[in-house]
Amino acid sequence: MPDWTYHPLRGPAAAVLGERRSQRTALRLLASIGSRPAGARLIARAFGHRHPPRHLAGDVAGTPVTVRLGISVPPALAREAVRAMPPLGAGVVEVGPVSAADVQAVREAAAGRAVPLVVRARDPETEAALKPHVDGFTSSDDPHVVHVSDPSVTAAAAALEAPGTVVLARPGVLVEAGPGWFARVTEAATPTEPAPALRDVGRDPRRWPAWWWALLVGLGMTGAGLGAAAITLGPVLLWYDRDYLGLTLDELHAANHHLVHFLQHDRITMAGTMVAIGALYTGLAVGGIRRGRPWAREAYLLSGAIGFPTLFYFLATGFVEPLHTATAVVLFPMFVAAVRRTPHTPRWRVTPEGPERERRRALVGQLLLIVTGAGLFVGGAAISVVGLTGVFVPTDLAFLGTGTRTLDAVSPRLVPFIAHDRAGFGGALMSAAVAIALLSAWGWRRGESWVFWTLAAAAAAGFLPAVAVHGAIHYTDFVHLAPVHLGIVTTTTGLLLARPYLCAEGPAGPPARPAHPAR
Repeated sequence: MPDWTYHPLRGPAAAVLGERRSQRTALRLLASIGSRPAGARLIARAFGHRHPPRHLAGDVAGTPVTVRLGISVPPALAREAVRAMPPLGAGVVEVGPVSAADVQAVREAAAGRAVPLVVRARDPETEAALKPHVDGFTSSDDPHVVHVSDPSVTAAAAALEAPGTVVLARPGVLVEAGPGWFARVTEAATPTEPAPALRDVGRDPRRWPAWWWALLVGLGMTGAGLGAAAITLGPVLLWYDRDYLGLTLDELHAANHHLVHFLQHDRITMAGTMVAIGALYTGLAVGGIRRGRPWAREAYLLSGAIGFPTLFYFLATGFVEPLHTATAVVLFPMFVAAVRRTPHTPRWRVTPEGPERERRRALVGQLLLIVTGAGLFVGGAAISVVGLTGVFVPTDLAFLGTGTRTLDAVSPRLVPFIAHDRAGFGGALMSAAVAIALLSAWGWRRGESWVFWTLAAAAAAGFLPAVAVHGAIHYTDFVHLAPVHLGIVTTTTGLLLARPYLCAEGPAGPPARPAHPAR
């Protein structure tokens, strides 16, 4: 049974900054971002805030709220909470206890608020002074308001089942559980239903569910990546490559004995990234979209919205690769069919929460995976820019032992040909990075083993071929490979820390109910 009594904040943030300072620092960071329209959208996207189901609407202190879930903060944190909490999914902010000395601070916090602001005043005079500025007042003996200090998602969701009950989290809950706590509680309180039998879908593609189309895109990307790897390890160049260059493989090798290996290294890393994207899309389709999780559809959509437009990199490089184009033309309609379909009715199960130590280790793993995804996105953007401009980095030219002018002398189309491969890899890496970061940010739930295996498969497909091909061609420059090795370390560490949590087994059942809620 969850402990709903207050306990001191545990963890590195409290050890370094202290409890109150760590809470204020976290809220100020979110408030500084959330106070701007673009920042608010970023927070909402980053932490999975979704429109709550209608049954979670209600009122607090006579004020209507879209969700009976919010936060309770002292006056010193009021301004930050009012700005940071709405994008995260809070439906109300309570400030209290408030005395006469806090009136001005609460007035300033209430200005421009996006959700109702209620106050727990110490005395009637304070209440009278704030009445024109806030939406209502609560009291410590209100039986419909529950203050929670434990980060238990299932317990908070269980409390919301009682009609009219408003659940207000203490600031320490978000420091301990992460800012996605509101979204996870809302999701745990969302009614679900069993999935329909596959025989009810029929053979008519117009009736196929969205996750089937998303799965086909994932399998298509995996097949395209494996096909690209087979070509790279076999003939390297196809007929249209040779026609475009006006050179055979032997002539390229004669011009520079490292050149063919360099082309292979670019194309193998690209192929591995394509397989990684396929693994990510397959996982999102089967594990997320099939179960009606809105965030899975959005992660899939945002990743594809970055990946498919990179086809038009040819406008800068001048080289149109037929197989690349054909793959995009075939998969894009399936991608559209997957994201245009009405989201499925929720079909997930709420897994009982496990040991606190397991959860905390998983949070560290989650942070490492999000940082890895962000780093891969920055790397992909940099590779795209290099591919569309200078094409080579200094370590590339050192490996080749030549310069761009010499390569231009071999064939004026050689550098644009390499640019196509380089820029395309950068675009694919950005697409994969978005899926990794969002899956890690939105999908971290106990018992969701598909999240672990999806990320593990994507990491293996993306990192291992890159390391292997660099070693095989003896392109082992430390600076060049440092981001790859760092990504392997952070991903492996993150997955190992999170594995007991993500792969936990336990009976599915109703959310645990609190024994003695703290008021």
